[in-house]
Amino acid sequence: MFLVLLLVVVVAVVTAVGLTGHGASVLAARRARGPGAGPALRALAAFAGAAAVAVYAWGLLHVTGAVMESNGGAGSAPAPPCRTAGNEQRALHVIDQSVSFLPLGFVCETTDGGEYTSDDVPGYVNPVAAALALTAVASAVGAGYATGPRAREAARGDRRRPAPDGPAGTV
Repeated sequence: MFLVLLLVVVVAVVTAVGLTGHGASVLAARRARGPGAGPALRALAAFAGAAAVAVYAWGLLHVTGAVMESNGGAGSAPAPPCRTAGNEQRALHVIDQSVSFLPLGFVCETTDGGEYTSDDVPGYVNPVAAALALTAVASAVGAGYATGPRAREAARGDRRRPAPDGPAGTV
């Protein structure tokens, strides 16, 4: 599980860098495309998506640390991430642990079939990542609506032009 988490962190970081580069290139090319909200919204979507992925990767690093801490060694039962201050009794009933990717967290499973999330992932990670992801999606949809009329107008203009005659030399 540890290697899978590290792979997901690397993919998330590469994705965040790629989205940031895409947003910067959209802003740089905006002057050539002319006025309109489409490019700005497209850049905002890329930057918000990059920030959401970066925050999620930050939370994944915390989960990876919890997984590393819980794997083996003296004093590993119950898993150290499942031991929360003030709830030592609850930690005595932990039989297994897992990783939750949505919402992001290290989950401790108890003997009675219940489960709880450890405090390893900072409390702001899931709400901030969700808000940034929703901003990215809303901006992308807005960019589509902002550029839609211009694209439809260009398509109509192409249909109104007379079709060219057949190949040269035919009558």
